[in-house]
Amino acid sequence: MSTATISGRKKSFLSGLPVISHVNKSVGLQRGMLITGLVLTGIFLLSTVLAPFIAPYGYSQLSDASGSFPTQEAPSSKHLLGTTVGGYDVLSRVLWGSQTAVTVIVVAVVMSIFLGVALGLLSGYFGGWLDRVLVVIADAIYAFPSLLLAIVMSIVISRGQSSFWGGILACAFSITVVFVPQYFRVIRAETIRLKAEPFVESAMVLGASSVRIITRHIFKNATRTLPLMFTLNASEAILTLAGLGFLGFGIEPSSAAEWGFDLNKAMADASSGIWWTGVFPGIAIVLTVLGLTLVGESINDLNDPRLRGRKRAGGKASRSKAAAGTDGTNTGATTAPKPESGSPEAGKA
Repeated sequence: MSTATISGRKKSFLSGLPVISHVNKSVGLQRGMLITGLVLTGIFLLSTVLAPFIAPYGYSQLSDASGSFPTQEAPSSKHLLGTTVGGYDVLSRVLWGSQTAVTVIVVAVVMSIFLGVALGLLSGYFGGWLDRVLVVIADAIYAFPSLLLAIVMSIVISRGQSSFWGGILACAFSITVVFVPQYFRVIRAETIRLKAEPFVESAMVLGASSVRIITRHIFKNATRTLPLMFTLNASEAILTLAGLGFLGFGIEPSSAAEWGFDLNKAMADASSGIWWTGVFPGIAIVLTVLGLTLVGESINDLNDPRLRGRKRAGGKASRSKAAAGTDGTNTGATTAPKPESGSPEAGKA
C-alpha cells in the first residue's frame, strides 16, 4: 500500500470527524462564529487541564511563605487579578473553577444521556401504559422552572454537605433531573418514527427479539443528534451551576472553586468600588457559555439540510449570474454591429 493511499485515508478520516467536517462545510459569517466558539471552548478546556500547573495558588489557599494574603487587594504583581473578601487569589479561583465546571458538566450530561436515552427507547418502542406514564412524568418535570427544580433537588441531595464530591454530585444530580426530559422527548420521538420504518418491520417479521431490534437497529439511528444536544446542554449546565452557586446552594469555597459562589461573595464589593472580585468570574462564565453556544448553534445550522440547500442554491444562483454576465460580455464583443438603414449592406440583407 502506497504512502499516498495511507495519507489519503488519514485525511478522509480526519475530514469526517464531527467538528472538522462542520468547519469544512461552513462559509462566511457562519465559519467565523464556529471558529470563534471553538477557540473559546478550547481556551476553557485548556485552562481546565492546565489549572494545576498555571494557577499560582490553590483554590482554597489563604497564605504562602510570606504570610497571609491580604483581603480585597487590587491586582498586583503578586496577585495578578487581586484577592477576594475572604483572601483568596482571584486568578487561581477562576482557573480552578473551570475544573469544577467541566466535572459537573460531564457527570450531569452523561447521567442525563444514559437515563434519557434508555427511557426514551423503552417508551417509544413498547408504548402502552409505560409510554403514557413516562410522558406524564417527563411533562410534569419539564413544566417546572429548571433553576427552581435544581435548587429543590440540591437541597434534598446535599443536606448541607460541603465536600468536593458531595457538592459536585449534588449539583450534577440537580442538573440531571432538569435535562432527562429533554433527551427522553427527542429519543422517544425518533424511536416512534424508526419503529415504522421498513427495516425495523422486516426485523420483526424475521423474529428478531425486542432487545436486538432496539440495540442493533434503533439505537444508533435515534442517537445521531446526541453530540449536538450535549454541546447545547453543556452551556445550560454551566449557567445552572453558576445559578446554584450564586444563590448559595453550590459548593463551598474550601471544597472547590465555583464561579457562581464567587459572584455571590462579590456583590457587596461592587458598591465599594472593588470590581475585580466579580468581573473576572463573570467574564469566565460569559465567555465559556458564549463559546459552547456558538459551537452548538453553528453545528445545528450546518446539520439542517434546509439551510444547506439554501446556501447551495444561493451559491448556484450567484455563479449562474456571473456566468451570464460573462457570456453577455463575450457575445457583445464578438457580434458584428448591424448595418445602418439605407446603406448597401442593408439593401443586400
